[in-house]
Amino acid sequence: MLIITNTLFWGAECMPGTVWPLTATSEVATGIICILQLRKLRQREKRGGFKVVGMGLTPESPLRCCHMLITCCASCHQVLAPSPEAGRRVATSSSSRGGLLWRLRDKQPRLGLFEIGPGHELHRLTCMMQAGLWAATQVSTDHPLLGPPTEEDFSEVMTQVLEGFELGTLAGPAFAWLRHSLGLAEKDYQASLGPGGPYLQFLSTSKSKASFFLSHDQRFFLKTQRRKEVRALLAHLPRYMQHLRRHPHSLLARLLGVHSLRVARGKKKYFIIMQSVFYPASRISERYDIKGCEVSRWVDPAPEGSPVILVLKDLNFQGKTIYLAGPQRSWLLRQMELDTAFLRELNVLDYSLLVAFHCLHKDERGPGSSLVLRTVRSVQGVQSQDEPRTQNRRLLPEAPNALHILDGPDQRYFLGLVDLTTVYGLRKRLEHLWKTLRYPGRTFSTVSPARYARRLYQWVEAHTE
Repeated sequence: MLIITNTLFWGAECMPGTVWPLTATSEVATGIICILQLRKLRQREKRGGFKVVGMGLTPESPLRCCHMLITCCASCHQVLAPSPEAGRRVATSSSSRGGLLWRLRDKQPRLGLFEIGPGHELHRLTCMMQAGLWAATQVSTDHPLLGPPTEEDFSEVMTQVLEGFELGTLAGPAFAWLRHSLGLAEKDYQASLGPGGPYLQFLSTSKSKASFFLSHDQRFFLKTQRRKEVRALLAHLPRYMQHLRRHPHSLLARLLGVHSLRVARGKKKYFIIMQSVFYPASRISERYDIKGCEVSRWVDPAPEGSPVILVLKDLNFQGKTIYLAGPQRSWLLRQMELDTAFLRELNVLDYSLLVAFHCLHKDERGPGSSLVLRTVRSVQGVQSQDEPRTQNRRLLPEAPNALHILDGPDQRYFLGLVDLTTVYGLRKRLEHLWKTLRYPGRTFSTVSPARYARRLYQWVEAHTE
């Protein structure tokens, strides 16, 4: 750890005597990062204003301090960020203060869920998102759609100029209709995403450069997207909604909105909103992101007893099984077949099956203990006498977020297909050729949509009983 007096460290304001834990996945990585950080701090120390103190001693060189830090990290080796409380004390006075040191800090793995309170580097951005989403939802509340969305509704772009920024709402009427079909009241949606409470930042092991946020109640998940991903999503939106009408209990994540945000004359940032698959999260014990392959599909687990939230991957799942009753497993396999076939038709790949475990209490176990037949809780399909069979409906648990929940004899499982925007274009085809040469005989994520769909289905078939 470092004891720092009156300084800026890792982009955060530290009070005199602040103790910072330094962690990394390897001591060598920690050493390299610390050398760079301390050199920068030494330069600023010479200009005056603060003094760097390591392990209670003033180090005579960055290398010596680095050695002490490695020793410290080896004794408390964890894949953890600085504490959320420390992470929130971020410099906001000037961009230069959070420049190099903040980027260096980002080389250090920080994992988990962090409240974005005042002082956090993303607080201003998320406050804009909250204010903009409140205003955008108010429009759909005041002018509800009276019928299914038209072609114009899917292409509508509404821009609202607010204090210091602009928020764009893409295909707003179509998403408002989808939320209505899901039984989600606009006022509830507005209350969760509006200024009622701070967003949570989720720092994961994903290689994506996207930022991930949760609403204060963890009911909704927000993710930044590239412009081309947004274009693909909007192009597929009519077919996506049609698929949900045909199969109301689909495992596809429920997309609830697409927006852009631009501050002053800056570049637009796009983000999507969807129902969180892992909700309610209070009793979830394990989380996995499954792609059905092996390359780069391992995450170092958090130490036992650690409060950090990690989403593990395929290789971490080895030796585990999803235990379901016979009808539940049959339903799951059929729905996986329907959903992956749909995604194959869209020519997309690299999507994930999210899986989470939640142990049931004794009074929650047993056939029918928490099940009720629902027919109108999700996107409404064509009504007919044999509707449950043709639409692959199932018994849904009497629980929030029921569309993503399956109950087994002893465990409750959260399941959902996410990240549906990666199209198998020229770039992905070239990536496939390169990985074929780079990883001969091994399975990786960049394969044709047909092979990807088949492989993920086979993974579910092999890991369920």
